[in-house]
Amino acid sequence: MKEKIGIIGLGPMGRNLALNIESKGYGVIIYSIVRSEIDSFVNGKAKNKNIIPAYSLEDFTSNLQHPKKILLMIKAGIPVDEMINKLIPLLKKGDLIIDGGNSFYKDTIRREKYLYKNNILYIGTGVSGGEEGALLGPAIMPGGKRQAYSLVEDIFKKISAKASDGIPCVSYIGEDGAGHFVKMVHNGIEYGDMELIGECVWTLKKALGYDAERIAGIMRNWNNPSDILSSYLIEITGEGMREKDKKSSNYLVDRTADLTRMKGTGTWAVATALELLVPIPTIASAVFSREMSQDKDLRLEISEIIKLTSSNKYNGDPKEFEDTAHDALYIAKISSYAQGFALMDAASKEYGWKLNMGKIAQGWRGGCIIRAQFLSRITEEYESNPSLPNLLVAPMFLNFISKNLNKLSKFIEVSHSFGVPTIAMDCAYDYILQMASPIMVSAQVAAQQRDYFGAHGYFKLEDGSHKIERKDDGSYQEYHTKWMEKCYPEKKI
Repeated sequence: MKEKIGIIGLGPMGRNLALNIESKGYGVIIYSIVRSEIDSFVNGKAKNKNIIPAYSLEDFTSNLQHPKKILLMIKAGIPVDEMINKLIPLLKKGDLIIDGGNSFYKDTIRREKYLYKNNILYIGTGVSGGEEGALLGPAIMPGGKRQAYSLVEDIFKKISAKASDGIPCVSYIGEDGAGHFVKMVHNGIEYGDMELIGECVWTLKKALGYDAERIAGIMRNWNNPSDILSSYLIEITGEGMREKDKKSSNYLVDRTADLTRMKGTGTWAVATALELLVPIPTIASAVFSREMSQDKDLRLEISEIIKLTSSNKYNGDPKEFEDTAHDALYIAKISSYAQGFALMDAASKEYGWKLNMGKIAQGWRGGCIIRAQFLSRITEEYESNPSLPNLLVAPMFLNFISKNLNKLSKFIEVSHSFGVPTIAMDCAYDYILQMASPIMVSAQVAAQQRDYFGAHGYFKLEDGSHKIERKDDGSYQEYHTKWMEKCYPEKKI
């Protein structure tokens, strides 16, 4: 009997997905361009399992039943295109290639169209959860033709993580690049979450003088299942901060170099937001913060030149400030997610994907890196109002923000007074302020400046209103002032 699914690529994710799939009753054919990876796997964790090695692509494809289902777990970019071109001659009409890597969504759109012309189906699939998730159950975000998804829906549902209510953390996302787009935004939100938590830890350390063990205890309390901040990232922050360096017996986090690397998905999210004209300042600030961390030598040099002054001791009640930090982090998190969902909404309209925001949030509740109690609330809000204009105005979040926004302001103020930069917290706060401002005076000034120096034109507000004047056809009425004649009448132009 031929096997059910094939996997190409035997890195940690590929190996663990193979084990996961096999454990659910499916046979798996495996292949890697590195023969030693195949031998090591089949003689190790895959030994005595229904995981069959293939040492050529011809052998690999011939052992798969039609329609063949092939999961690529290889490096994104050119390697994916090269592998696709090698597979095409070995496949028939209706066979399916699944890209489970972190591919750029525009590449996925291009590949899906290319393969469809060759009568081959293609699914760009976001997979989140790291090595542990791949083995025990990831969050899966498949995008492509529904016909293609139907071929693997049963497998995906069985291997995916299950939320606390038993619902699989997978659902059909949308056409062509939708799955990889949603995974990209997931990663951007992940960047934001990590930076916000890091800034919170930094402030607790500097303002209150807490050591890693004490902050770990706070994180453990915040990760209580009944707490609004309960999440995987809060959990591992607490667990990690308790770890001690074996050589020095100091806390490992204090010995960890302040340099954060990245693989590019966060940068793609920011670049895409610029392209689609969607502000995601918190996510962007998290990317910039990682970039700043990589300028270690420059930071050391400048720190010797610019000597910062800061408060020495927090004069308020520490426990009260812990509560302030808790609520500030939650509000900042709402703001960051609102930005991410706004980006998905814009892309959904641009590409005609018809993304279901409630289903996406539901699929992130287990398995993925940003899994959190909070996501169930997002799901509920979108189920109640699928046309929600922005997550900030969802009743459940709006009520909390309205009552507690001052706490985010206070947290930022205290952080700055102790010399702690809170770039993501600042952006989360200012995003809310700008969204809630009926008049952005800075935009009024910039509009006049552009018309003054470049004759770019500007719009006017209706008399006695914050709304912009429109023509009869619904477009904005544009104006231009001849500034040189008005301000410098003595000059002849």
